[in-house]
Amino acid sequence: MRRFEGSNVRIVALSINDSTECAFVRFLLSDPEQGREILERAGLALIESDLIGLELPSGPQPLLQVCTALLQAEVNIVQAYPLLNTPNDRPAVALMTDNIEMAMETLSRKNFRILTENDLKFDND
Repeated sequence: MRRFEGSNVRIVALSINDSTECAFVRFLLSDPEQGREILERAGLALIESDLIGLELPSGPQPLLQVCTALLQAEVNIVQAYPLLNTPNDRPAVALMTDNIEMAMETLSRKNFRILTENDLKFDND
C-alpha cells in the first residue's frame, strides 16, 4: 500500500485474503491506470477485473434492493467491496458479477446510481 504514497491514487476499497502460501490483495483504486503503472513498476503481479460502482439507495434495506434486482435478472454477485470514499458521502459498494453487462443494464433500468471512475477521482481535501 505504501507504493501509492506520493501519488494521486487513493485506495477506495480493499480486500485481503491471506493463506499460509500467499496473500491476495484486491484494490479498487481512484485511478486504475496510474495504479496499474505503479504496481507494475514495483514488479508486483496483478490481475484486473471489471467492477460496478453503485451508490446504495436510501431505505432500511439497500443491499436487499440491489440483490433482489440482480437476482431477478439471474445475475450472481461474485465479490462485493464497500467503498471507503464516495462523492456525496453516500454509502456505496463495488460489485463483481458473473455478467457485468446484464448487471449494469438491470441496475440502470431500476434507477440505481452507477458510479464511474470519475466519481471515484473526486478531491475530498
